[in-house]
Amino acid sequence: MIRIVTQARIEQLEHDFRSACELARQTSGAANEAFGRHVRELYTATDRAERAEATTTEVSALLARALEELSAAQQELLLKDIEIRRLREELEGESMEGRTLTVLLHYGEPHTVYASREDAYADTATHGADPEGWVPAGERPASAAEWRCEAFIYNAASNGFRRAYKPDPKPIEGAA
Repeated sequence: MIRIVTQARIEQLEHDFRSACELARQTSGAANEAFGRHVRELYTATDRAERAEATTTEVSALLARALEELSAAQQELLLKDIEIRRLREELEGESMEGRTLTVLLHYGEPHTVYASREDAYADTATHGADPEGWVPAGERPASAAEWRCEAFIYNAASNGFRRAYKPDPKPIEGAA
């Protein structure tokens, strides 16, 4: 088949070709702009995901440490609860009448209470006090000694404790 093409038809085809090229160029530019936006959004999303992953790792480590501390605290509370129950059973089973407690005084102020003088000496020795360095306080006031142990006896009549050793009464001047 033979077709005759006129000058007007060639001009029309050239015009259509230039229009199609222009449309392709515009479409390509819009596609490049859209691709650039998508790439920037991808980088932004990737950066956010990486930061979230790093934060998750940090939070996981913090949570693991917190859970370890919580477990240790719960264990300690359980042991203390057991000890409190044991002490309550011991107190309920025995009369306090005549039992002594030893109070460690620091410059006359109560510091720690012990079940016995030996317990007080043993505990203070673990903190650096000389276990053989305890001497009788004599007539010095409690505030004159840095560390001093005083024994107290439970008095059921007063529902309280009194000193185990009463100081020697001092004569008052002019008293008979």
